[in-house]
Amino acid sequence: MNAILLALIGMFAFYLGYRYYSKFVAEKIYRLDPNYTTPAHKFKDGVDFVPTNKFVLWGHHFTSVAGAAPILGPAIAVYWGWLPAFIWVVAGTIFAAGVHDFGALVLSVRNKGQSVGTLANKLIGQRAKILFLFIILILVLMVNAVFAWVISNLFITFPASVLSVFIQIPLAIWIGTIVYRKKGGMLLPSLAALATMYIAAIVASRVPALQIDLPRYFGGEENIVAFGLNGVAFSFFVWIIILMIYVYIASTLPVWRLLQPRDYINSHQLVVGLLILYLGLFFSNPEITAPATNSAADTPWFPLLFITIACGAISGFHGLVASGTSSKQLNKETDARFVGYLGAVGEGLLALAAIIAVVTLFNSSGDFLGVYSSFDNASGEGLGSFIQGAGQLATGIFIPADIANTIVAVIVVSFAATTLDTSVRLMRYIISELGKEYKVRPLTKIHVATTVAVVSSAALVLLPEGPQGFGSGGYVLWPLFGTSNQLLAGITLLLITIWLKRQGRNYLVTLIPMGFLMIMTLWAMGQQVIFEWSGLGDTEMNLLLFLLGAIILAFAVWIILEAFASLSNNKRHKSEDEDISM
Repeated sequence: MNAILLALIGMFAFYLGYRYYSKFVAEKIYRLDPNYTTPAHKFKDGVDFVPTNKFVLWGHHFTSVAGAAPILGPAIAVYWGWLPAFIWVVAGTIFAAGVHDFGALVLSVRNKGQSVGTLANKLIGQRAKILFLFIILILVLMVNAVFAWVISNLFITFPASVLSVFIQIPLAIWIGTIVYRKKGGMLLPSLAALATMYIAAIVASRVPALQIDLPRYFGGEENIVAFGLNGVAFSFFVWIIILMIYVYIASTLPVWRLLQPRDYINSHQLVVGLLILYLGLFFSNPEITAPATNSAADTPWFPLLFITIACGAISGFHGLVASGTSSKQLNKETDARFVGYLGAVGEGLLALAAIIAVVTLFNSSGDFLGVYSSFDNASGEGLGSFIQGAGQLATGIFIPADIANTIVAVIVVSFAATTLDTSVRLMRYIISELGKEYKVRPLTKIHVATTVAVVSSAALVLLPEGPQGFGSGGYVLWPLFGTSNQLLAGITLLLITIWLKRQGRNYLVTLIPMGFLMIMTLWAMGQQVIFEWSGLGDTEMNLLLFLLGAIILAFAVWIILEAFASLSNNKRHKSEDEDISM
C-alpha cells in the first residue's frame, strides 16, 4: 500500500473528528461557558495558576503529553502489522483520547483546578481518592524512570543532539523573562530559539568536537571508570544524575519561567518535525513494505495492542497533565476544546507519523520481519527504527541523513524532557496531597516533596537489574507502564462519566470508550500479573513488576467497584467547593 494514501486517510479522519465530533462534545456534552471564571484567574499566583494564551497553553499541554511514548508505542506495535496499529491510533484518538483529555481538563477547571486524583474524593469517596492517588503516584514514578532512561540512552546514541537540548534551557528562561516581566511577544523569540537549536544540531552533526560523547570521554566499553562500571554504563549514570538535577530545578520554578516558554518552543518543534516527516513522505512517495498483519507473530495482539499503544490513542497521563497543570493555566473555558481535544489530535498525528516512518524504513517485508522477529525484538528496536525511518523520510526533502537523525533525536529528547519535568511536578503535587492527608507535614513542603520525587525516580531507573545492563529500570518497567497508563485513563473516563450522569447529560460519549478500555486493560494486566510476572507461566518471576502490578490491579478493581456503586446512585451531588453540576 502507498504510504501517502494511508497518511491522507488518517489526517482526514482527524480533521472530521476535531471539526464535528469535538464541537458536538463541547456544545452538547461538556457545555463550555465563555463567561466562566477559570481557576487561572480566580487563584492567580504567578507560579502554578497563570492565565495563558491558548496557543501557548496548547504548546505546553501537547509537548507535556507527547514525550517519546506516542513514538515508541506505535513503533513497537507495528510488530502485529500496520493495519491494527493504524486503526487503533485513529479511532482511539477521535473517540477516546479526545473526550478523555478534553473532559479531564473541563472537570478540573470546574473544580478549582484540582487533579483527577483529588476529584475522585468528590465523585466516588475518600477511599477511592487515596487509592487513586497511590495509583497515580506509582504511574508518574514509572514515567519518570522510563523517560529518564529513554533520554539518557538517546544522549549516548546520538551525542550530536546534546548541545541543542542544552541550549534550549537558557533560551527558554530568557523568553519567559521577556514575555512575563517585560510583556513581550513569545512567537518571534521562540522561532529564533528553535532556529538556534537546529543550527547547533546541524553544526554538531558535522563537527565531532561539539558532540558531547560521554562514552568516548570515559573510554567506552573496554574501560572501567568507577563503581565497576565501564565507560558506557558510567555515562548512563552521569546522564541520569544530570537529568535528576535538571528536573528538580525545572519542576520547582514558576511555570512562566521555564515550563511554558520551553514547551512553546517544543510546540514549534512538533510542527517542524511533522512538516519534515510529512513533506518528506509526499516528496519521496515510499511504499509500505511491512505487512498489514503479521501472521507469524509469537505474541497475540488482542488485548496487548491496546496497552502497547497508549499515548497516540489514549493515555491516562494526559488526564494528569490536563487536570494537574493545564487546568491551572486555562484562560477561558472555551479554550478547553482547542487545548484538550486538539492536543490529542496532535499526538495522534505524531503516532501516525511514527507508524509510517517504521513501516516504510525497510526494503522488503522480509527485512521488516527480520528485525521485528519477536515482540521482544520489536520492543528493543522500535525507537531506533523510528529515528532511522524518520531520517530516511527527511532525505526526501534533501536533508542529509546524519543531520536528519540528529534533528529527530533532538525533537524526541525535547518532548521526553518536557514530559519528565511535568511528571516530576505532578509527583510533587501528589506527595504533598498525601502529606496533607496523613498529616506528614514535611511532605507538604515544596522542596521536601520534590526531593522525594527525584530521589525515588533516580533509584527506580538505576537500581533494577535487567537485559539492558546497568540502569535497566526504564526498560524493565515499560510493560507495566502501558497497562497502568491505560488503567488510569479508564478510571478518569469513569470519573467524567459519573460527573456527566449527575448533570443529567448524555454520558455515552465517555461510557463506551471507558468500558472498552477497562475490559482490554484489566484483561491484559491480569494476564501479565498472574501468568507472566508471577512465575506461574513459562517465564521466570519478575518480583518488581509482579508487586507493582498486583498493587495497581487490586487498587483499580477496588476503585471501579466503588465507582460503579456511586454511578448507580441517581442522586445529584454538589461539590463542597463549587457547584459541580454546572
